[in-house]
Amino acid sequence: MSKANRPTAGAFDIRNVIGVLLAIFGVVLTIVGIVGYTPDEAERTGGIDANLWTGIGLIVAAIVFLVWARLSPIPIVDDEATGTADETGDARA
Repeated sequence: MSKANRPTAGAFDIRNVIGVLLAIFGVVLTIVGIVGYTPDEAERTGGIDANLWTGIGLIVAAIVFLVWARLSPIPIVDDEATGTADETGDARA
């Protein structure tokens, strides 16, 4: 099978799972930072909207993970097609 036609892990790639979770948490924190920023919170954080900036950081990290998974997919190796030996040392036909 050629390298271009080799199947990849796709949605089961852990980078996709991590990227989606970071994106969800990032969006939630960004919304909370925009909507729920109060003067009391500003006093506690020194005038920095911590939820907003953390949410933006998580969204950026999610984009990095998703782009990384897209640009460098993990190929699925089929042991039967390659004829490699299994744990007992017997070669598969």
